[in-house]
Amino acid sequence: LFDGVYPFYPQQRKAAAFSISTIIVIVVFLTLACSFLLIVPGIRGRARLYWTLRVLLSLFVGVVTVVVQFTGDWETGWVQANTSYKSFSPVQVNADVGLHIGLAGVNVTLRGNPVKQINETINYNEHFPWNFGADYDRSYSEGLEKGLPSPILYVAEKFSTQSPCAVHRQYRIASHYASATLWVAFCTWIISNILFSMPVLVYGGYMLLVTGAFMIFSLLSFSTVRNSPMCLIQIGTATLHVSYGGSFWLMLAIGLLCFVAGIAIVAMHHLNLDLLKAFFDLREDKAEEYQEMPEVFVNPHFVSKGL
Repeated sequence: LFDGVYPFYPQQRKAAAFSISTIIVIVVFLTLACSFLLIVPGIRGRARLYWTLRVLLSLFVGVVTVVVQFTGDWETGWVQANTSYKSFSPVQVNADVGLHIGLAGVNVTLRGNPVKQINETINYNEHFPWNFGADYDRSYSEGLEKGLPSPILYVAEKFSTQSPCAVHRQYRIASHYASATLWVAFCTWIISNILFSMPVLVYGGYMLLVTGAFMIFSLLSFSTVRNSPMCLIQIGTATLHVSYGGSFWLMLAIGLLCFVAGIAIVAMHHLNLDLLKAFFDLREDKAEEYQEMPEVFVNPHFVSKGL
């Protein structure tokens, strides 16, 4: 007690379950999807199915293109080991150490097995940013000042600018260009939707091909980090290895989907335009084309002359 008042100690930081930016993007696109589903009953016939398929697929491509900008699993790795918990302490704990690399930085996770050990809750998820405008070394220094567990500081140090591994620059530049090409892909996705609604179907298909190309370019940009040899990350007696994560493979699938959709639209434009117009609900009403005129007036003078 200090003058009859209990001292205040800040609570231990908890591991983050979701990124706030990711939640905001998903909520925005879910709102758009729900708004469309409210008007679906007003669409008649088979066009209702076509509209639903087109809109939901398009929204899915858009939300994935934006969400992967904020995810941290372009490369991931986990290892379970007995490791020291604090500096200058011989106490060891059994924990899972995870490394999650994204376009904006790296997340290091430490989760005890069990979570409650040595009278503490071992459940950390620390983010160290390297996007332009952020200072990775400063965030690492702040982690040292806060006294983060030794495994987190050890893994984070591998990506610092002063590390002998020398991978910080490669990851930072590769992630920056991957992020930039994904934003361009998002812009071309918007343009393709505008062209489909005008409607200029074949040009919308071409723009889908451009969208898929920029997505593949972003993957190629990020994969250049494999050109730099990665230092061994030794946790206790185990070695932490990283491999491409869910965001990388999801982005690859979406890029291939855009390629397939773009090629299909361009091919149908040249081979079967009527089928393409039917899918986009642009067929002319045949009943109106062949509708009989209720009354016709003919000039007998021209009929007599065979005109």
